[in-house]
Amino acid sequence: MEKKVSFEDNLKRLGEIVSELEKGELPLEKSVELYSEGVKLSAACRKQLDEAQIKITEDNGSEK
Repeated sequence: MEKKVSFEDNLKRLGEIVSELEKGELPLEKSVELYSEGVKLSAACRKQLDEAQIKITEDNGSEK
């Protein structure tokens, strides 16, 4: 079973990846690896934000 990583942890790791890539000192293979990880983290963050928005919308709808 896969452990769910928090939005904040995903965002922090994504920031670390961006910083590393911006330095421009990595070999191409490592840059591609980090870019790929960053794309996956970005998608995970987007999914978490979408789920939070749905929950907020549902909660607001049930209060009326």
